[in-house]
Amino acid sequence: MKKIFLALFILLNLVHPAFANEDAILPSETGVVKSIENIYNDDANSQQGTQQIVSVKILSGEYKGEEKEIVNLLTDNPAYDIPLKKGDKVILHLEEDPTGGMNFFIADIKRDSSIMFFAGIFCLFLIAIGRKKGLFSLISIIATVGLIFFVLLPLILNGFCPIATAIFTGALSTVITIYLVGGFNSKSTSAIIGTMLSLIFAGALSMLAIYMAHLTGFAGEETIFLYGVRPDLNFEGILSASMIIAALGALMDTSVSIASTINEIHETDNSLGVMQLFQSGMNVGRDVIGTMSNTLILVYMGSALPLVLLANNIDLQKFFNLNQVSTEILSAIVGSIAILACVPITAIISAYLIKHKKSNDVEFNF
Repeated sequence: MKKIFLALFILLNLVHPAFANEDAILPSETGVVKSIENIYNDDANSQQGTQQIVSVKILSGEYKGEEKEIVNLLTDNPAYDIPLKKGDKVILHLEEDPTGGMNFFIADIKRDSSIMFFAGIFCLFLIAIGRKKGLFSLISIIATVGLIFFVLLPLILNGFCPIATAIFTGALSTVITIYLVGGFNSKSTSAIIGTMLSLIFAGALSMLAIYMAHLTGFAGEETIFLYGVRPDLNFEGILSASMIIAALGALMDTSVSIASTINEIHETDNSLGVMQLFQSGMNVGRDVIGTMSNTLILVYMGSALPLVLLANNIDLQKFFNLNQVSTEILSAIVGSIAILACVPITAIISAYLIKHKKSNDVEFNF
């Protein structure tokens, strides 16, 4: 099994440079706001709002230590405004001037320090409460994020089928996560096989839902921006891939819960047959699916809360047939159906493999 992890590590290092986007990435630097001068526009007929003349000290890059005056325009639309105050750290976008100089623009407020702060709290809680399992969970999270950024995204951007790529990435993530947390044993193998088969089922179901509902894949503003940059991409396939990846965590959770329960029952009474273990797994699965499906629905509802609030201001028939609303609803339903299918699939596989498991099962003990 160590060879498997070594092969996965080599694969990640080979895939990333091979499929990396060769297009130039727009440069950016960080800065801190030293002073702000507001210029108010009293002309009611003007489309221009308040201008802020912002003095920014550059904190990184070739121009580090220099101060630049940058115009920051404030409108009446909070979605596009960047409200600033003295001391705020900002991200600066750089563009070459035709004369050979460099123009600076405020791209956004610097937020990565806040992200790191809360990520640090999460890691501390995870390791403090989970201990060894928590540490392995953290490693698996890092591996999963790495797979998404260095395998899934480059492959899709380079023309590979988004659905096959999502299933492949999900399968790699499943193998790494479950074997790392649960050890190399029949219980983990059962959960992995159950998750993989459920992922394939989710992929087929998502394709059917997209076809029947005539979903376009353009369910948000970010998709439209992506189309402006890469109109050659398969956006229906990307939507299907997003459904698969969104359901992955819940599927792993469900399969591990069932496989672990069947394994514990077998350890307690190894005289039970395959069908008896299967029935026990199904009984546990029936308890799991209620909360797990509810969790998946709530995740989608929470992310789409502004859309739900729109229901008060629009005809309900028109609301539920909006492309974006239909996409969110079908994504939640497809994921929930995949969870339902995961229960019997994992239960029968776990019952058979655990009943016939060998004595060379291994768990990590550091």
